[in-house]
Amino acid sequence: MSALGLMGVLGGCGGGGSSDVTLKLVAADYGDSAANSSEKYWADLVERYEADHPGVTVDVSVHSWTDVDREVKEMVDAGDPPDLAQIGAYADYAADGLLYQADDLLSIPVQADFLSQLASAGQVDGIQYGMPFASSTRVLFYNKELFAEAGLTPPKTWDDLAANAEALKAEGVKYPYALPLGPEEAQAETMQWLLSGEGGYTDLMGAYTIDSVENVETFNWLKNELVGKGLTGPVAPGELDRAEAFAAFAAGDVGMLNGHPSLMEMAEKKGVEYGMVPTPGADEESRSTLGVADWMMAFKKNGHRDEVGEFLDFVYSEENVLDFSREYDLLPVTNSASRAMSASGQDKDLEPFLDQLPTSELYPVGTTSWAAVSAEIKKRIGKAVAPGGSPAGVLGAIQAAATRAESAE
Repeated sequence: MSALGLMGVLGGCGGGGSSDVTLKLVAADYGDSAANSSEKYWADLVERYEADHPGVTVDVSVHSWTDVDREVKEMVDAGDPPDLAQIGAYADYAADGLLYQADDLLSIPVQADFLSQLASAGQVDGIQYGMPFASSTRVLFYNKELFAEAGLTPPKTWDDLAANAEALKAEGVKYPYALPLGPEEAQAETMQWLLSGEGGYTDLMGAYTIDSVENVETFNWLKNELVGKGLTGPVAPGELDRAEAFAAFAAGDVGMLNGHPSLMEMAEKKGVEYGMVPTPGADEESRSTLGVADWMMAFKKNGHRDEVGEFLDFVYSEENVLDFSREYDLLPVTNSASRAMSASGQDKDLEPFLDQLPTSELYPVGTTSWAAVSAEIKKRIGKAVAPGGSPAGVLGAIQAAATRAESAE
């Protein structure tokens, strides 16, 4: 995600009659430079929409991911929420009764087009408030040149991965397996590993199970078989951020790591030949992988329900979802756009991620305690694999914090 600090306002020119409506949308920037800022995507979309809806003006302000959630929170706290926000989380606003339900806004075909697990993740108490806007999954990336030099084939199990890492270390590879458990995005790497060990953050009922037997076993394995054997590189996992790990992969210094679609372009720009395979599991390929989604939500404060709904139907048309997904190497959030992407030769590089999407699991974003739990994971999880660290102790402490956060809801 971009952290450019770019901020712009895109406006249309609806007429000045008393029946005219201006919709305010605050959106996140997915670009990594001024040239591909999300401002351009929204400017084009809004221009096309306003041409067919003369009474409606859509003002879009685009902010970096560093700033956008805070910007929306400040607007809400000041009693002046935007009509629409496209940001990282929706549950707090839904719990406070500030959001429209999705079925009060969207036409039935549009709402039914969302991928089912993304629509479910947008629900609080069985009612959808969060509309998925962008999604991605994770696969294991590996450096083809380093693998060829060491005579390796891609791993399918944890034991394969550890053996490959040993061989890469013997060849002098700096990061045989990069394990970013630093504060930037530790919750993602952690969940990917927990899922591959048949665990996860919650049970089927949505209760936190962070210190489950399966999860403790997974982190014991990581600590003893990877980190303890010096197979994760010179930076302690608890101090390695995802951005640094990705940059090291693009520099040719990493044998294997979990990655999402944006890593493809980073590696290609630096001339690194890479392969991608499903996440290895304890005994076989992992049956589930991490899915991540960002969210669109509509605030009730200003009214404009009909205009917001019509605009969102346009935003979620197959053409617009495909355009956005292709521009930023992300996965479509709708069935129609996913089918179109699967059938199109131009999207072949995203196929491994698309294949994973139906069985992906998302963070428990529908619970308001998740933000606090995620922060706790980022702060503590690196200590679980540190020398002298106790996976059971660290996971137990995070579970205790999750239980407190849940009871405070």
